[in-house]
Amino acid sequence: MSEPILSARDVVIKFSLRGQTLTAVRGASLDLYEGESVAIVGESGSGKSVFTKSWIGMLDANGWVDSGSILFEGKDLAKFKTEEEWLTIRGKKIAMVFQDPMTALNPLRTIGSQIQETLELHQGLRGQEAKRRTIEILAQVGISEPEMRYRQYPHEFSGGMRQRVVIAIAIACNPRILICDEPTTSLDVTIQAQILELIRKLQKELKVTLVYITHDLGVVANVADRVAVMYAGEIIEYGTVEEIFYDPRHPYTWALLSSLPQLGIKGQPLYSIRGTPPNLFNEIRGDPFAPRNPQALKIDFVKSPPFFQVSPTHYAKTWLLDPRAPKVEPPEIVKAMRAKYERYAV
Repeated sequence: MSEPILSARDVVIKFSLRGQTLTAVRGASLDLYEGESVAIVGESGSGKSVFTKSWIGMLDANGWVDSGSILFEGKDLAKFKTEEEWLTIRGKKIAMVFQDPMTALNPLRTIGSQIQETLELHQGLRGQEAKRRTIEILAQVGISEPEMRYRQYPHEFSGGMRQRVVIAIAIACNPRILICDEPTTSLDVTIQAQILELIRKLQKELKVTLVYITHDLGVVANVADRVAVMYAGEIIEYGTVEEIFYDPRHPYTWALLSSLPQLGIKGQPLYSIRGTPPNLFNEIRGDPFAPRNPQALKIDFVKSPPFFQVSPTHYAKTWLLDPRAPKVEPPEIVKAMRAKYERYAV
């Protein structure tokens, strides 16, 4: 592989809440490569959004990067302190598409002015030139009659059209990395498919590196080259999309896949992960998934596992991969998916 364009290493992110310290991200590491599509998946509260927001200086005022590094274009973003520093990166080099377009857009300003502001701030365009480029971008994201839409307000757009506007703002400056934070959550299924297709099209046109944050593994199969699975602030498994779907090795990944409704067996109850994620105010000892893991070993409650290499592109943080561990079979749904993939591959 070529050199990564962004390399996050052992990132720890903390928040001060009600006089206590919450560790939201606990030693997460991830490399991004030019032009690829990476999905970060996990339950709500696993640290997906917080991890990526630290790349653009958008942590809440009570949060900070406590340790680790985020290397991008020869700079360590973890050491950025001022808004002036972040303005050289945010929007210009790394942009984000947010989950709820209605809260991401200013209801008192026209759509055109909100896109144009990005061009004026980061590209130095002014007047008619900025307006012309804004209308081009509106057309690029699939908004019909862009000249008329340029003058309209967010409440005059449907949910799917508002999401296209948020995407337009994010791509206005041709960023190297585009982070999509669950951009289809509030949309119906038909519009979801259209937005996913638009994101794929723009990635190819702009040759942008895409980071897709979601808890929906069904979406991941359509957008990702590689997948990183997060749990309790840690990345616990990563690999190609085929490796994660058809040869997962971490019990949490097994549980996520077993929970997919489309993989359920007729006449049998849908699988659900028992218990709740750990309290991140407390120190976590051992494997954070151990209390919810029916296959947990004694060591899982005592010592955190290292990453074990499954293939050159596939790593999992579980003691089950230790040569000394007993052989534990994955759930039937996961074995069925693997068998189906092997038949298809042949």
